[in-house]
Amino acid sequence: MDKADYVRELFATIAPRYDATNRILTGGIDEFWRRRAVRELAAPAYGRIIDLCCGTGDLSFHLARSDKSLSIIGVDFCEPMLEGARKRAAREDRDQRIGFRTADVSNLPFANATFDGAIMGFSLRNVAEIAPTLREIRRVLKPDARFVNLDVSKAPNPLFRRAFALYFYGAVPVIGSVIGGSKTAYRYLPDSLTNHPDADGLADRFTAAGFREARYLRLAGGAIAVHAGVA
Repeated sequence: MDKADYVRELFATIAPRYDATNRILTGGIDEFWRRRAVRELAAPAYGRIIDLCCGTGDLSFHLARSDKSLSIIGVDFCEPMLEGARKRAAREDRDQRIGFRTADVSNLPFANATFDGAIMGFSLRNVAEIAPTLREIRRVLKPDARFVNLDVSKAPNPLFRRAFALYFYGAVPVIGSVIGGSKTAYRYLPDSLTNHPDADGLADRFTAAGFREARYLRLAGGAIAVHAGVA
């Protein structure tokens, strides 16, 4: 089984409890991080925005609340996650401004220069290859459109990094197994950070993929990073 298939099946197993588990694991602070990422995107009024690897749609709904003029499409390759997103949309998106579609971020079914902005949350470290994924995201963006990525990162302070590691690698799998229903999944999610580039390294990959003005903002002592680049 390749990484894409493994990740798809992994997320399918935790989809029913995914939102509740995230809130418990972060004490609800993950919602603040998503709002910060949406502000960083600075989506243009009446823009068409793509939420990549959207899962159950957290960022899509934050985008919709931030500006009622936006048109949003969330894409994910895990159908059980999208089922959760569509159920939420029935409750939270009465204006039907958000659509959800099955698609793989590494091979998006959209023409070049389709979107006015793109956003991605807690997923880039799960893709099979970062470089081609970033190039694919840039392909579907209009010139000067912005891409924002929110994800776990490696804190620069050694003491904070050690304390975070105790929680992330020790407590998260245990809590995830109880609340989320899968110790395997919540052991993989922390481990996926191990070989992921640090904040500087990821900014370099943005630049190598053709994004201009690549930069990042550290949150939570650097354990979370919001990266941005312009197509």
